[in-house]
Amino acid sequence: MSGPQCCENPPALDPSCGSGRLEQLGSLNAYVVGSRDSELAILLLSDIFGFEAPNFRKIADKVAAAGFYVVAPDYFKGDTYAPENPERPLMVWIKDHETDKGFEDTKPIVQALKSKGISKIGAAGFCWGAKVAVELAKCELIQAAVLLHPAFVTADDIKGVKVPTAVLAAEIDHISPLELIKQFEEALAAKPEVDGFVKIYPKTSHGWTTRYKAEDEAAAMEAHSDMIQWLVKYVK
Repeated sequence: MSGPQCCENPPALDPSCGSGRLEQLGSLNAYVVGSRDSELAILLLSDIFGFEAPNFRKIADKVAAAGFYVVAPDYFKGDTYAPENPERPLMVWIKDHETDKGFEDTKPIVQALKSKGISKIGAAGFCWGAKVAVELAKCELIQAAVLLHPAFVTADDIKGVKVPTAVLAAEIDHISPLELIKQFEEALAAKPEVDGFVKIYPKTSHGWTTRYKAEDEAAAMEAHSDMIQWLVKYVK
């Protein structure tokens, strides 16, 4: 379910990047950006490189500019995946940062947002974070979900979603190959009571929306726009 594509083109982390601020919500620190007066929140759930990746924070800023209060939690508490560390390969790191734990850590964040007067919440999850987003969608803790090049997500997960769910997928993805994305599409089509959307971006690889190279930037920007449109449609 995860492999080398998750590790390609790793970002240089920068805790000072972005136009937002750090706050504690639930048990986690989070990068927060957008109006404190907004009643609409979006949870941005990172890939294995965490919430200090510059492109990830640019996405958060972009979502905030669409009128949302954006929260990007530090699920890994500073212990992001380090591909240069041979003593801690990806599957070892994953055992310390299971998506189930991420889901449980998100519940107090949702409660904290509601206590601040937030009336609607959406979630967009990238790679690792997509599994957390789909769990939130299955429990109706959010109003809409977007899964971008998901990892660990199964067809049964998609069958269980209860809120509008979009899947933005790479054409070249060994973690969620096209056969699996087709199953996602079929599962959503079989749920007429839940709006679903699946889009495959040609010539892109897993992780392209946050770790894009120059040749992938246009497709990344298109995916960001599609993500925001989905969130605006169902969270505003």
